[in-house]
Amino acid sequence: MLSLQSESRQRWLHQVDENLADILIDHAHCEKKAAACAMNLIMAYVDHPELVDELVTIVNEELDHFQQVLALLDKRNIKFGRQQAGGYGRQLNDLVRKFEPFRAIDRFLVASLIEARSCERFALLRDHVADKELAEFYGSLFESEARHHTTYVRMAKVFGSEEQVKERLEELSALEAEIVYRGDALPRMHS
Repeated sequence: MLSLQSESRQRWLHQVDENLADILIDHAHCEKKAAACAMNLIMAYVDHPELVDELVTIVNEELDHFQQVLALLDKRNIKFGRQQAGGYGRQLNDLVRKFEPFRAIDRFLVASLIEARSCERFALLRDHVADKELAEFYGSLFESEARHHTTYVRMAKVFGSEEQVKERLEELSALEAEIVYRGDALPRMHS
């Protein structure tokens, strides 16, 4: 369902255990970036009205999630602020091809993979953290992340055939699995 070719390694859960505040701060940044990504896709593909309405819905949902994470941080007296970004998103975006329509396909598929990995990580957090409130919070986000993943895959098909999108998703998913395997020293949602 999620188009992922790997599972998160135990190393990530150790980062969560040792750096939960950093993970939560990064989660807020991830929601903000997810909203910005959807806005950028609206601006780039505004001539596809069939996509714009759905992208607006994603923007609003991601901003709502951002607000929810900010409230969670505030409740836990964790200060939200600047944070050095991990390499996951940059490495995935470096895989985007330069020329249309391939660029559009890749942009939507990269967004779909980020959503899929978030979905997987939220399920891990839901099942791993002892804090009931936090576990419930991550469980509540699972469904929307899965929906965003499938929506982005479907949107990629506006720019290429079913077979082209399927083949490219498999390629990008394999590369995403390598990025996740290498990990990141910074404790981040996608490290």
